[in-house]
Amino acid sequence: MKKVLILGASGSIGTQTIDVINRFSFDFELIGISVGNRTEIAYNLVKNLANLNYFCFKNETDYKNFIGKYPSKKAYFGSNGLEKIIEESNADIVVNALTGFAGFLPTIKSLKENKILCLANKESLVVGGEIVNKLLDGGYGKLYPIDSEHVAIAKCLYNKKKEDVEKILITASGGPFFFLDKSKFDEITPEDALKHPTWSMGKKITIDSSTMMNKCFEIIEAHYLFKVDADKIEPIVDRKSEVHSMVKFKNNDIYLQVGPSDMRLPIKYALFEGKPDNENGFNDVEINTFSKYKFYEMDFDKFPTLNFAYSCIEKKGNYGAILNAANEELVYAFLDHKIKYMTIFKILDRIMNAYPLLENPTVEDLVKTDLEVRKLTKELILSNEY
Repeated sequence: MKKVLILGASGSIGTQTIDVINRFSFDFELIGISVGNRTEIAYNLVKNLANLNYFCFKNETDYKNFIGKYPSKKAYFGSNGLEKIIEESNADIVVNALTGFAGFLPTIKSLKENKILCLANKESLVVGGEIVNKLLDGGYGKLYPIDSEHVAIAKCLYNKKKEDVEKILITASGGPFFFLDKSKFDEITPEDALKHPTWSMGKKITIDSSTMMNKCFEIIEAHYLFKVDADKIEPIVDRKSEVHSMVKFKNNDIYLQVGPSDMRLPIKYALFEGKPDNENGFNDVEINTFSKYKFYEMDFDKFPTLNFAYSCIEKKGNYGAILNAANEELVYAFLDHKIKYMTIFKILDRIMNAYPLLENPTVEDLVKTDLEVRKLTKELILSNEY
């Protein structure tokens, strides 16, 4: 039985991971969690799980309230607390379901502590994919993605050779605005952008899905996860989100992975370290019915965020950290009705062309880049000069 620590247990991926652990209680035991503002998750779980002994809270006040009520439990708070809980909990598996840059340092810490890392935090690879791969190549820890697209790609590549790959096709739903004329983008409200056509996710990732930044991040992730060149990775739209991704091989074979929009399936795949099973969690493609799957070409003009993926892979360095920091601040400003939808694209373009690129950054360099770019982005938002 493997001991599991969930970072971000109060979010969508975190709560669904708990569902999977409960289903496979002979294989996994939940021994630690971190939670954000939904602290009730911690109080509900501690009552029912005797071996859940490690807790990390976002705020010091929540930490003090909890430890006052449960003094026998080990509790932490803040970003330092996230690193301490990884180090001290003795978990075999760390599920990183944190949102944004907050998940980057816990990813590095988990690998350095030789954990099995089940990664739902896309930003870790966007910001520091080179550093993550150096750790993995050096024998530090293991990494399995929690992402329907990347799990689909991994399944399609099972027992295949990387040199036989012609193209990796990462599917996207296209979000709520795929068929909307770009001239109407300035009218888009946060409420409009939060209406994802097929998935139920957190607010930040839902906005990213509407701008295609989420798909941009997934292209970068695929590059680092599967060590495939950028020109072999391409987004394609499946409005129903039935095909999670495809791989075309040089002999013209096309493998695709089909299944329901249920994140518990890729979560299970990651927890079991990518081992194939006999469950019918994903459906086989019925013979002679391939035509029922309809695909559309991605519109790079309407969604210019996708171009940043290829720039990020080409330039490397701190480029991904610049992209992620600016995007995070812009998304939250949009959600707070401080900027218009099109402003996200405008300020992103300005910052990506202005902030200096740093080659071979350290973890500390990336943290510094993140802080500086956030400051710059906030200043641009307030200045209205974009």
